[in-house]
Amino acid sequence: MGDVGTGAASWRVGVDSGGTFTDVCMFDEATGDIRVWKVSSTPDDPSRGIFEGVTEGMRECAGAVDAPGAAISYLGHGTTVATNALITHRGARIGLITTEGFRDLLEIGRQKRPDLYDLFADKPPTLVPRSLRREVPERMLHTGAVERPLDEEAVRRIAREFAEQGVAAVAISFLYAFVNPAHEKAAKRIVAEELPDVFVSTSHEIAPEFREFERLSTTTVNAYLGPIMQRYIRRLTGRLAEIALSVDPHLTQSNGGVVGFEAAAEAPVRTVLSGPSTGVVAAEAIGSRSGHPDVITFDMGGTSTDVALMTGGRIAETNESVVHGYPIKAPMLDIHTVGAGGGSIAVIDSGGLLKVGPQSAGADPGPVCYGRGAGEPTVTDANIVLKVLNPTHLLDGRMAVRRDLAVEAIGSLAKKLGLEVMETAQGIISVVTANMAKAIRVISVQKGHDPRDYALMAFGGAGPLHAVRLAQELDIARVIVPRNPGILCAMGLLLTDLRADFSATRLVPLEAGRIDAIGEAVQKVAAEAEGWFEAEAIAPAARRMSLSVDLRYEGQNYELTVPVPAGPLTGKSLERLKEEFVAAHVRMYGFAVPDERILCVTFRAEALGLVRKAELPVRELGPADASGAVTGRREIWFPETGGFTDSAIYARPALRPGMAFSGPAIVEQMDTTTLVPPGVTASVDGLENIILELAR
Repeated sequence: MGDVGTGAASWRVGVDSGGTFTDVCMFDEATGDIRVWKVSSTPDDPSRGIFEGVTEGMRECAGAVDAPGAAISYLGHGTTVATNALITHRGARIGLITTEGFRDLLEIGRQKRPDLYDLFADKPPTLVPRSLRREVPERMLHTGAVERPLDEEAVRRIAREFAEQGVAAVAISFLYAFVNPAHEKAAKRIVAEELPDVFVSTSHEIAPEFREFERLSTTTVNAYLGPIMQRYIRRLTGRLAEIALSVDPHLTQSNGGVVGFEAAAEAPVRTVLSGPSTGVVAAEAIGSRSGHPDVITFDMGGTSTDVALMTGGRIAETNESVVHGYPIKAPMLDIHTVGAGGGSIAVIDSGGLLKVGPQSAGADPGPVCYGRGAGEPTVTDANIVLKVLNPTHLLDGRMAVRRDLAVEAIGSLAKKLGLEVMETAQGIISVVTANMAKAIRVISVQKGHDPRDYALMAFGGAGPLHAVRLAQELDIARVIVPRNPGILCAMGLLLTDLRADFSATRLVPLEAGRIDAIGEAVQKVAAEAEGWFEAEAIAPAARRMSLSVDLRYEGQNYELTVPVPAGPLTGKSLERLKEEFVAAHVRMYGFAVPDERILCVTFRAEALGLVRKAELPVRELGPADASGAVTGRREIWFPETGGFTDSAIYARPALRPGMAFSGPAIVEQMDTTTLVPPGVTASVDGLENIILELAR
């Protein structure tokens, strides 16, 4: 698996490459120590920032100078390359080959408007222009029988035309290919013969499930991202070779698990939530270990904010989602993203009102206070002006900042709004807080969950800075700030397992008379999972597999996923499936129909290859006195007091389990800053989380 080193290799390393910073988390298998490092991201070539972060981190924290890669026994990586390519529409030029008569399905979709009453809402751009969408004569029936053979000469002709038009990738999606992929396989073979250097994506390999439009969309997105991801992985592999890395690196998927670079390059659509998923995995582990099974995760970085819901110790998952306007059928953690981060730019909109985001200053030039020539104020600049952030430096002194430039930029904005500078700075914080609260309501209130029943776990470089303000907006009483919040996504890479998901659509009634057909479908996905175990050389003791099936009442349009009972499939197993489905239906919709026929739709297998993880030891609580952790004091502007207020500054590394203090205060550490406003109390638990208690 490439996760167990030999000799001196004892460091497990997780790297999260974000839009503003690249975070590195290092776990020493010999001692259990966890070290962290942070460098600025390099948007022009993200692999360079990863190379620099790993090299510097291993040199400064692990003492590995000459060949840092030789000391690494495992390297996991989370990336936003696929996400950013999809957001900015900078993917590859692709061609589409589909069944005759379905050329425009990609554009027609399901004729549903996401904003029903917005007559001016823009649809996301179609990833394949009509001139590059081609039809071929072929037709497969829903039974898998061939009604019309594939016209192979037509496929060959189209491939040659694509070569003349300079396509970098080809998507192939035929009707009912998920039942019988013979035509897609033949078309892929022909395209590969004519275009040997072009990335080819077929629907039966990427999304072998029903719902034609969603399957087509997923296949197209995969082709759109394929050349970008392959180029990135080649470049990163070369850089990692320079540091003498001797193990196979892994990349995070949207489902929170990791896979090898080669598998990620073939299915980049499964990595669109690669970056935020590992932070959620780490939050899940920390929340469960610290006795907080019901948590809303709040990951605020420099460009965006990602939120997710954990109920009963488990993060919600989904098998189908819309990511940046494009439907994707792939297992993923149910994460909602909003364009609100430390680098979000504050502007005055056409109505004369203050607006923050989604445009971001990114890593270069970054906020105005970085002194790199930016002129538009950001959320970070507002925090610098308020002196919530250190007004002279960040990253433990490694990055100097200029408050005077931030004051000047926000002063210009304040003049246009007719407000004071400090009011405007606080206004920027209030607006971005409202944007983030809206995102949390999507995953909680809109799905029947009351956010007041949850704790808010804050991480990301800017999460702890804004967590209390967000909790106040949502009437949440408790905030959890992990030990290393700024690099939690990188740490999550050391807390996750290898994972692959397999699926197959088979429409079969949930009836005793069809038990053989149901068993055959279950065995098909189970066999694919077993094949993956063998291909990844995962030791038998480290293998874990869970089976499930999507069920619905006959005539319904949407399914509910229910676990398949362990052991041989029997009549009793089918009764258990029915009971589980009825219970899930009541939970989701409030009712069940006892005598209605139930259909099995899609069968699923989740395969896990367990790896050694970073440990989360619980330490004994000591004295409550935290005065020894105070490093100084600073005048900070608070809306609660209406002005600058003398506040204690605490050093996070000096805070020990059991210590407690009250706001107004600031907790500073290399990777983030935690704001403790007046009226909020803070304590440190056995996992070294800071627990902030708010008065409701």
